[in-house]
Amino acid sequence: MINIGILGCAHIARRSLIPAMLELKRYYKLVGIASRSFSTAVSCAGQFNIEPFDGYQSLINLDGLDAIYIPLPNSLHAEWIEKALDRGIHVLVEKSMACEYNEVLKLNELAKRKGLVLVENFQFRFHSQLTKLKQLINDGTIGELRCLRSSFGFPGLSSENDIRYRKNLGGGALLDAGAYTLKIAQMLLGLDIKVCSANLNYQQGKEVDIWGGAYVKQKHGTLFGELAFGFNHFYQCNVELWGSKGKLYTNRIFTAPPAYNPVFELETVEGKQEIKLPADNHFNNMLIHFYELIQNRANRADEYIQNINQSRLIKELKEKAHENETDLCNNAFTGTSRRI
Repeated sequence: MINIGILGCAHIARRSLIPAMLELKRYYKLVGIASRSFSTAVSCAGQFNIEPFDGYQSLINLDGLDAIYIPLPNSLHAEWIEKALDRGIHVLVEKSMACEYNEVLKLNELAKRKGLVLVENFQFRFHSQLTKLKQLINDGTIGELRCLRSSFGFPGLSSENDIRYRKNLGGGALLDAGAYTLKIAQMLLGLDIKVCSANLNYQQGKEVDIWGGAYVKQKHGTLFGELAFGFNHFYQCNVELWGSKGKLYTNRIFTAPPAYNPVFELETVEGKQEIKLPADNHFNNMLIHFYELIQNRANRADEYIQNINQSRLIKELKEKAHENETDLCNNAFTGTSRRI
């Protein structure tokens, strides 16, 4: 069994990860949860009959701790990942791993040097519907793949004080919803893609990006992807794959609950059909993957590569969005315009 602790009482931990850890009794012993506010830790720990810890460092220092799960605000990830790795502790961290590419590079180099597991939690990677999606592509169900479209966005956040609206906490739609669309583009088009064009949009009174999009393309191939994401949006959680002979679409690719039965919409010249899939718990599957990485060193390097590549693409998207904004400003200043 792996002795695991949790830094922070985030909603995703209470709603999904803690129940999954407690269910996987053959794999994990949940030793406790830490918060900067001990009263918050006590309240959260009481819900699950686990031990509260006063401050993150007190849990990191616990003898016999094998692994840590970090669902803190993005801006705190790098600091506490490094502290855990320095203590010889394996790390599972919520996306996005860190706010800057150089931080992600440093953390993965440290994990590799110490022989530790470092996983960025995109749980949809481990849902059986993604496996089925890949199978249908590889089987030629839609012919040769031509392009990918993916959108992930949701209505306004519950509070104006939500951490995702706060720049100093690593907020913004790109590091939250946008990260998912970049991830699935890599999973289906390959790691060898680049951001060719991007847009990040801000609203008055908000200090972070609220919505945006990007065009990505294979560096050494012809496939491309069109991505869109945002807060304050009509809900979308989809991926569409357009091929030479058909099209595949599903609308709960990132957030399928454990009891949800995914449905694929397949359209070809022969007509339309629905492919109904069994429910699956991607949180349990992800935690089993994390466990197996700790027990077996074989696939750890793949996680480092994925982590770094994901951060590279986020960096490229930011840069391309800035270039686009600069071009628009320059055109406005010179009195020129571009027709689209």
